[in-house]
Amino acid sequence: MIEKTYTMIKPDGVRNHHIGQIVSRFENVGLTIERMELGMVTPEQAKANYAEHEGKPFYDGLISYITSGPVVKMVVSGENAVATVRKLMGVTNPADAAPGTIRGDYGLTMDENVIHGSDSVASAEREIGVFFGE
Repeated sequence: MIEKTYTMIKPDGVRNHHIGQIVSRFENVGLTIERMELGMVTPEQAKANYAEHEGKPFYDGLISYITSGPVVKMVVSGENAVATVRKLMGVTNPADAAPGTIRGDYGLTMDENVIHGSDSVASAEREIGVFFGE
């Protein structure tokens, strides 16, 4: 099934010059980058995107981190795009991520894990609206 998903290369991925390698991984498996933008995440966007984590011990640090530098925001589409992007990303903690995944190859810590990807089509629709106003 052709789907759209939302993906963000986080500040550490941009700062450490991994944009090209990450985009290439998506394109190499047949996904299409429909929209891509380099920019800052506003505090309002961060709070909307991570609302389910509000009140958790890591929430304030997450908001501070995601707004600390430029990110690459993308709408990616293709056959089973959500699952495909999540497989390419690897598990959330880079220490546990398999070599060959984005987080396994470029992630440093749980706090700086290079990339965000929607966990469902519904989340993708919401996140695309938060970051692109669609």
